[in-house]
Amino acid sequence: MTGTLHVVDRGSGPAVVLLHAFPCAGTMWEPQAARLVDAGFRVLVPDLPGFGASPLPEAAPSLDAVAATLIAMIDDRDAGPCILGGVSLGGYLVMAILRARPDLARAVLLCGTKATADGDDARASRERLARMVMDAPDDTVRILEQAVVPGLLGETTRTSRPAVVEQVRGWLADARAESVAWYQRAMAGRPDSRPLLAGLTAPALVVWGVEDTLSPRAEQDLMLERLAIGEFAVIDGAGHLAGAERPDAVAEAVGRFAEQVRDRRRS
Repeated sequence: MTGTLHVVDRGSGPAVVLLHAFPCAGTMWEPQAARLVDAGFRVLVPDLPGFGASPLPEAAPSLDAVAATLIAMIDDRDAGPCILGGVSLGGYLVMAILRARPDLARAVLLCGTKATADGDDARASRERLARMVMDAPDDTVRILEQAVVPGLLGETTRTSRPAVVEQVRGWLADARAESVAWYQRAMAGRPDSRPLLAGLTAPALVVWGVEDTLSPRAEQDLMLERLAIGEFAVIDGAGHLAGAERPDAVAEAVGRFAEQVRDRRRS
């Protein structure tokens, strides 16, 4: 599967790998990727398997299976160790990669995500969504708009940034029912990653939109309490997809952190 994974690989210098949210594609990272390339980094942004131009895995739903594909991509492109970042689902995958290959991460970006596992209610909700889209695949966009959009975007964006709302709806329109169901089941099975973060020695940046209700402040605090070297970037006027809602603010936070990591390595 690694050979068919679609990856945008540009720039030169220390490598940064950026993993997108559900149910989006790698293009959501464009403002931040551009900032990093301009600052002298090599940036790799894959479409996760099943999204964008990358085919869905044939394996049973598992974030570890996706992590294995991403690890192979990083190794094949000689991109490790790298700054490894992800938003939401992408953050879960960062943690899955760290469980398997902690040596690949020079530093970590965790955006709009959380380290805790799903509880019973959350797992049941994911299974309902998976069944809904598979029972009515032609209605996938409508189902996602009703079930997902209110949580993905902050109130400020929903009320005053119509272009961002339309951009996110476009991402949802490209999502395939099979991929939606597969990832809902994969995310439901993820483990608690708090012990993993407690053992992480690489520096980490946690990025959080103040209006994020899917990954609330309490979840950010749980991660920050466990990180040995953790920084916190708070983005006002943004929700779960802060990088799309306030792209310049997130690009600056991510770029500044990456430059600090690079400068520490040089000194």
